[in-house]
Amino acid sequence: MRTINREKILARVGRVLVLKGGNSPEREISLISGQAVTDSLQRLGVEVLELDIGTDPINAIRAARPDLVVLMLHGKGGEDGVMQGLLEVMGLPYSGSGVLASALAMDKVKSKLLWQQLGLKTAPFCELYTDTDWGAVIADFGAVVVKPVCGGSSLGISIVDDPGTLQQKFAEAMGFDTHIMAEKFIAGTEFSTGVLDDELFPTVQLETDRQFFDFEAKYKDEKTRIICPPRLEPEQLDKLEHLVRAAYRSLGCSGLARVDVMQDEQGEFNLLELNTIPGMTEHSFVPTSAKRVGIDFDELMLRILDAEIGVSEQ
Repeated sequence: MRTINREKILARVGRVLVLKGGNSPEREISLISGQAVTDSLQRLGVEVLELDIGTDPINAIRAARPDLVVLMLHGKGGEDGVMQGLLEVMGLPYSGSGVLASALAMDKVKSKLLWQQLGLKTAPFCELYTDTDWGAVIADFGAVVVKPVCGGSSLGISIVDDPGTLQQKFAEAMGFDTHIMAEKFIAGTEFSTGVLDDELFPTVQLETDRQFFDFEAKYKDEKTRIICPPRLEPEQLDKLEHLVRAAYRSLGCSGLARVDVMQDEQGEFNLLELNTIPGMTEHSFVPTSAKRVGIDFDELMLRILDAEIGVSEQ
């Protein structure tokens, strides 16, 4: 990865405000990610403030007088373009993708439709409604993954293979979002790749003894296995990374993001989703993969700051 200038970055960054918490179902992980980022910035000697977003974010952000806002808000209200739009109106620079890219990535249906139009492989899917023909969905796809359209951290996700359970899990998923989808279940291997601007971090291969990579597997299960480098032949890894980069560029992303991919039984890679504010906990995939190339958490934060203020490009 490119060389960065620590001294120039720290001299230029100014006061940083870390936004965390919020009211989405992913609040718990956001608080942990935000605290990890704040601790890192403090170790680096950055003047940093943190704010758990409440009911009056405008006045609280204005009172902090930040030079840069680092967004660690996972889920709705933080990762979907809403907070990005607010910061744009306030004239404040912020980390990560802009309004449109954030909104597109958060909406799995919109991002998958765009990928399909561009010929980027992603699993077949359909949206679910209260009057959906549940039997027809199972007849078309077989087993499906039920997902909130605008959600993350694997909350509200389940795998079903019969009409009755599909209807039940649809109702349960409605507790996380008002729009629900069913994606054809792919029995295969899951991979995740971090992207910072146009540079890729090492891809990680994910293994769990659970049914799939749910919330517990991602953040709490000590038996979760993160394998890096992945068990892929060089040409397979090149193909996966080409798909990851194309997905990132197609949505107009910037700054740090993470792309999740599933390899099917035929060896083909399928895009699952793109996260514009990936987790930064000790279990999170991007910090873990960065360590494999000698980039510790503090250097990762320096690189994120550099992506926003552009010191290394000068």
